Amino acid sequence: MYIYLGAFLLAVVIALSILLICGLPLGELTMGGRFRVWPKKLRPIAASQLAVQMFALYILLAAGGILPFFMSAGTTKIVCFVFACFFLGNTGMNLFSPSKKEKFIMTPMSAISAVCFLLAGLHI
Repeated sequence: MYIYLGAFLLAVVIALSILLICGLPLGELTMGGRFRVWPKKLRPIAASQLAVQMFALYILLAAGGILPFFMSAGTTKIVCFVFACFFLGNTGMNLFSPSKKEKFIMTPMSAISAVCFLLAGLHI
């Protein structure tokens, strides 16, 4: 169940990244809410985040046995723990964001994602 929850949350974040790249006014959910619409010069950052998020989604689905491993199970386990730490750090940053939308929407999403990756890593 936690694999599907984590995958759903990552899919939402991936969709958000795509919408930010396209210039939709959702910037209050990211980067402390500094930009309502991301400036064009920052959109490559969203593209690089998108690549990491898609990799994270693949790793989570592989850890859950939904997709095949392209790395060994041991390496996938380590990557799950790395992403759990990443999302835990992201949770802390979101918690102290000046943007209320980022604080109240993205903080729980990253906290739940961290737990999903931790559980995935523990169950490989």
